[in-house]
Amino acid sequence: MAQGPWMKDQFDFDMTREIRANPTSIKIKYSTACLLSSKRTEKNLSHIHYKKMNCLTNLSRSYSALPLCSFKCKASIFPTFVNMKGLVNATDLRESYLLKATSGSTPSTNMDGATAKEEEKSDVYSTNMTEAMGAVLTYRHELGMNYNFIRPDLIVGSCLQTPADVDKLRSIEVKTVYCLQQDSDLEYFSVDINSIRVYASTFDDIQHLRAEIRDFDGTDLRIRLPAVVSKLHKAVNRNGGVTYIHCTAGLGRAPATALAYMFWVQGYKLNDALSLLLRNRKCFPNVDAIKSATADILTGLKRRSITLTWNGDNCSKVEVSGLDVGWNQRIPLKYDEKHGSWILHRDLLEGRYEYKYIVDGEWMTNKNEPVTHDNKDGHVNNYIQVVGNDPESVDLWTRLGADDFDLTENERKIIKQFLDGYPDDE
Repeated sequence: MAQGPWMKDQFDFDMTREIRANPTSIKIKYSTACLLSSKRTEKNLSHIHYKKMNCLTNLSRSYSALPLCSFKCKASIFPTFVNMKGLVNATDLRESYLLKATSGSTPSTNMDGATAKEEEKSDVYSTNMTEAMGAVLTYRHELGMNYNFIRPDLIVGSCLQTPADVDKLRSIEVKTVYCLQQDSDLEYFSVDINSIRVYASTFDDIQHLRAEIRDFDGTDLRIRLPAVVSKLHKAVNRNGGVTYIHCTAGLGRAPATALAYMFWVQGYKLNDALSLLLRNRKCFPNVDAIKSATADILTGLKRRSITLTWNGDNCSKVEVSGLDVGWNQRIPLKYDEKHGSWILHRDLLEGRYEYKYIVDGEWMTNKNEPVTHDNKDGHVNNYIQVVGNDPESVDLWTRLGADDFDLTENERKIIKQFLDGYPDDE
């Protein structure tokens, strides 16, 4: 088996570790080349207005060593860049970025503090991810971008952290970068997404796209997945080449999107696509969300009306969490004075939903509605199965529950037409 792309993964990790462990030695290795480059471009740099180049200069000092390895002072491959003040050669632009990244010296104590802060954030994120997804998963943001080839034309990985990561992906012939992070995800790890997107836009052989999905939220994934895969499908048709799909850690949203794409577009059976994905990357895609999203497309995003009821007038506030809004949000119930009960009417897509009541701030299940078995943490939730009475819906949801579920030829045709016809948002 060819080792090229996979060996590069390890090289990137090893190089990043070397930078973190011994930044002085790395700086010495590249200082001569960078000095020569700076002398060649000193005259050109005098007219560049750094304040207008936020895309390349407004980067955290903690990333200052990373571009040294990625740019390697190669200027010949860069196209031109137009500035409001006139024509500026992209060589100058990128060399100015390199000089900006390496100018000055950061005390080792500050670097150690920045790394410690990133490590702490990674610890918290990994803990939250493990609790939310029900699997022991770890993400180390401080080690830089990591990824795996799932197919020769499809990569799943973690988030880009600096514009230098664009160069890494171009070096392995990535044509489309697909970011599934929300702004809050980027802010948590101090990722400047605007600088990455603007830098990518200076090339004509790579495109950076975004489609936001809420982290650790299977319901949001299920609802957004058809639109997300439609946008991905069109980008791949337009750009060709290798596609890089990422979320924050590349362990939940990104592999789920890749899995849905392989299932809906590339013709895989769901289990075959899942096996291929897991052979190449340790991750935890939400298969139930993909199955539900499949049913949503095939049933025309059909919704059914449901009613939830909490009996009792000895409380001042009743809410529900879960359902189609996720566990981090709540829906208030309205009090019905006539019947002395709290009521929620809601239209839901077909599928199975878990939920729980919050009565005056206390989380509770309703004994008059179906409850789940204890989960691994000993928690019990209410649930509701929303399915129509028509034979087609019943048959589809029965098939979706099978381990060897696959789409019929006609169902694949319906899904393709849906993806092709879904309106663009960018």
